[in-house]
Amino acid sequence: MTSAVAAPPATGGKRPVLLLRRINDRLAAELRSRFRVLNFYESGAPLLAFLAAAAAGPDPPLAAVVVAGGAIQVNAAFLDAVPSLGCVVTTGAGVDHIDLAECARRGVAVAGAGTVFSTDVADHAVGLLVDVLRRISASDRYVRRGLWAARGDYPLGSKLSGKHVGIIGLGSIGSLIAKRLQAFGCTISYNSRRPKDSVSYNYFPDVTDLAAASDVLIVACALNDETRHIVDSSVLEALGKDGVVVNIARGGIVDEAELIRALKEGRIAGAGLDVFEKEPDVPAELLSMDNVVLTAHEAVFTTESNWDLADLMIANLEAFFSGGPLLTPVLPK
Repeated sequence: MTSAVAAPPATGGKRPVLLLRRINDRLAAELRSRFRVLNFYESGAPLLAFLAAAAAGPDPPLAAVVVAGGAIQVNAAFLDAVPSLGCVVTTGAGVDHIDLAECARRGVAVAGAGTVFSTDVADHAVGLLVDVLRRISASDRYVRRGLWAARGDYPLGSKLSGKHVGIIGLGSIGSLIAKRLQAFGCTISYNSRRPKDSVSYNYFPDVTDLAAASDVLIVACALNDETRHIVDSSVLEALGKDGVVVNIARGGIVDEAELIRALKEGRIAGAGLDVFEKEPDVPAELLSMDNVVLTAHEAVFTTESNWDLADLMIANLEAFFSGGPLLTPVLPK
């Protein structure tokens, strides 16, 4: 098991930290002022070769900052390549890119983003839903193409207020989505691993039943073996031809092929998608659909949340190196 507090670097300099995330100039400067940063994206090397080279140095890295979303998987092969690692700081709300069981077995601590992104993701989810229902992006394209004068008014959209909204996953993000939609006059129901005593929303243990009772289905849960493709053809069929799907969680939670088929066949009315199964590749069929609103896995990103995330990442790294508790532990050390 890796020791939580390491001896000073052999070189007498800053602690080496693996950086496996593209970052802005401000964060880069903040990290380099405190740590010796080993940047994967600047190395030009394949991932495992980069890790092995870092591990072979006189001061093997004890901590890594890793991008979320699946571009880099922290698995047994990753950990084998850099056995000195004692802490992984991930910069996303989800941890499906990290083998938590393997980290626990090796004594590697894991810190997440906590609730840094929750407010922004909830806002984005509501924005996607309003856009799909009121056809804002599609209407914008209609006006820009000069079609308003040529063809007349754009087709009517659907109102948000009064909708029955089902939320899959009532954690930090799901709860904030629910509160926002209540303010619009929506009726909230939810599915999660167990009922929440702290809320009065209707609870559905089965996602298909939740969809059948909803006009809108919002995906806000974590991706794991139980939730992969939990929104499948039967759930979409239950949601119905007037139903809308919004996904701000992970692409793999929705069976993308079945979603595309349901949209093509008019078995659901529309979708707002911030995440996809094979990012950054988006199925061509979705690009041509005016009843689908697409964003580039950006629900988490605002100027403000980027600054908050930078502060949190650095605080977790400093806590690890000082032997203190992580601020946002997923796996404590």
